[in-house]
Amino acid sequence: MKRPLTLLLLVLCFSLLTACNTIGGVGRDIESVGDEIGDAAED
Repeated sequence: MKRPLTLLLLVLCFSLLTACNTIGGVGRDIESVGDEIGDAAED
């Protein structure tokens, strides 16, 4: 019984780490778009 639970927890942890990386990438993309819009507004 311990082995399936351990495997499930490992899979869950890896899934959460992947989701965090994806969300971080989206945040950087949105930030760069905002910077470009700000630069265009200054010109």
